[in-house]
Amino acid sequence: MNVLLLSMPDSFEHTPVLTMRMPNGALASLAGNVDPHHRVAVADLILAQNDVAGTVARLVRDIEPDVVGLSIMTFQRRTALAIARLVRSMRPGVRIVAGGYDPSLAPQAYESPESGIEFIVRGEGDLTFRELLRAFERREDPARIEGLSYRAQDRPDRFVHNPARHVSALDSGTINLPNRAARVLSGYTFLGRPIDIIETSRGCTYDCSFCSIIEMRGRNFHTFQFDRVLADIADARGRGARAIFIVDDNVTLNVQRFEALCHAITAAGLNDIHYIVQAMTSSIAAHGDTLAPAMRKAGFKYVFLGIENIIDEDLVFLKAAAKNATRSGGRAVGNATLRAVECLHREGMYVVGGIIVGNPDDTRESIDRNLAFARDYVDWPYIQHPTPYPGTPMTEDFRARNLIVNERVEEYDGTTAVVRTAHLAAEEIEFMRWRAERWMKVRHLPAVLRHYPGFVVAHGPQMLAHTFRGSTWRSVLGLETARDVFKRYKQIRHRERQYVPEDLLLPPEGGSHENHRSGGSDEKHRGGGSHENHRGGGSHENDQGDAGHDIHEPALHQV
Repeated sequence: MNVLLLSMPDSFEHTPVLTMRMPNGALASLAGNVDPHHRVAVADLILAQNDVAGTVARLVRDIEPDVVGLSIMTFQRRTALAIARLVRSMRPGVRIVAGGYDPSLAPQAYESPESGIEFIVRGEGDLTFRELLRAFERREDPARIEGLSYRAQDRPDRFVHNPARHVSALDSGTINLPNRAARVLSGYTFLGRPIDIIETSRGCTYDCSFCSIIEMRGRNFHTFQFDRVLADIADARGRGARAIFIVDDNVTLNVQRFEALCHAITAAGLNDIHYIVQAMTSSIAAHGDTLAPAMRKAGFKYVFLGIENIIDEDLVFLKAAAKNATRSGGRAVGNATLRAVECLHREGMYVVGGIIVGNPDDTRESIDRNLAFARDYVDWPYIQHPTPYPGTPMTEDFRARNLIVNERVEEYDGTTAVVRTAHLAAEEIEFMRWRAERWMKVRHLPAVLRHYPGFVVAHGPQMLAHTFRGSTWRSVLGLETARDVFKRYKQIRHRERQYVPEDLLLPPEGGSHENHRSGGSDEKHRGGGSHENHRGGGSHENDQGDAGHDIHEPALHQV
């Protein structure tokens, strides 16, 4: 069968395509785990943001797929449904399968026959998708495929949900290496270096309220054998990668294993690559004296720390206190963040600080404290707003307190505030973050220049232009206020989200509470916000192969 696997073009504000274009690990893993006689093409549409519809149309014409798979995070839902409509218009008989965090946790959003989605692979997709292709070939009933949802024959507006599939025990060898040769687009990059992603483990045992990981797969942690991990790195390097993002949900759950992995990377001569990883502050703080030097020798350059917040009350709401605690005698005795930052800086690594502001009881003062901390201690700010992703405990809390002011999920990309606090409007929260964060990013440019001089010399003006989108000569001269610039920035972000022609888009699903409920805020909903994408330090929805991130929505092992 001809199979076309697509990841969405929608990208995060903190990972602009100018500086970072990472592959979707989920799709390459699916391609590596289907039966070898299938012809599989993987296309990461983040590489084609300027012509998404044209690229999809060309791929459909060239590949003539029998099956199309879409990897979808929540803020990508609207784009994904438009792409499904385009594919269906070109090949009416094609089978369209959706997977990833959003279809897995919000299947009802895809139940309308207008969606064009016929099948949903829930949770890890490696084995489920392989079995689905076999069922297609054999013309078998899919009712026995664990982890699959499909349209009922007697009610095409409903999905039948088969029992969930247990997560894979990764040390058993049942999950093959990803098939990177299946990728049909090129241009993955991190600050000018070709980049790829690998995984050494899956899962997390913490229960952070904002995170989709445990809603997808439960609280568990499974690891690949080192020989498999090293082979994966070697394959990526052999295909040109000079930077690698380790997209594990929480690699520092087992610090001894992670430190041993660093030594194994060095011993294998694979330390000529720049590595990026996500980590917990408590693990780095407790073991940094030996772990940080091992990381430096292995080639680690950037570490995403899931700081989440520096205020104890906010950490309690986020259920993230335990993973950010310093311990003595088995008891928590303080916050581990400063110690973790110190350990990493001592070995010359840079800290990407994952911080969440705009929690239910946040005030202007509490947000300012977090922004000041980021300004003083982190190298690259990754500051986001809490976002009500499907199925997370945080979503229930926000709904119960009537704090959600924006239901337009295409704006749930992490850097648009879509919830207010008890004290501040959502747009005010976003304005505070946006105004402070721009200058923090500029401060890191000299370090980037030292390590990636060619890229900065070639693209420095574009980097600054992106960071200060909305600014004009009038604002530079002080003839306009920061709020005037912010308003233009919001308009630019709205335009940037339009990846496909309007005629392919379904009507918006929602708006603000003033349209749907009594009470709530009178704010206009613009912008987005996301926590679906963090791994390691913890995050919201985790983008992964979508890569990463506390990058909130990991799409790594989902379709």
